[in-house]
Amino acid sequence: MRLEKLQSYLQEQGWKYEYAEEDGCGSVDFEHRGLSYHVWEFDGGAESNVENVGRMKDYAGQYEEEILSIMRTW
Repeated sequence: MRLEKLQSYLQEQGWKYEYAEEDGCGSVDFEHRGLSYHVWEFDGGAESNVENVGRMKDYAGQYEEEILSIMRTW
C-alpha cells in the first residue's frame, strides 16, 4: 500500500476516498466540500491538485508531507 499517511489523514477526517495502485505507485481520489481532488504518485514524486483544484502540480522529495501540509490548512 502507498500514500499511507494521506490515506490515514483522510480516514481521520471521515472523508470518503478511492485508492488504486499500479506498477508500485498509488493513486487517491477524494472530494472535499464538493470539489474533486486527485493525488497520483510516479517514480520520485507525485502530482496533485490540492493547492489549486483546477491545476495539477508536481511535488518531489517529501511530496506526501507537502501535500498533507496544504490539506491541513483547509
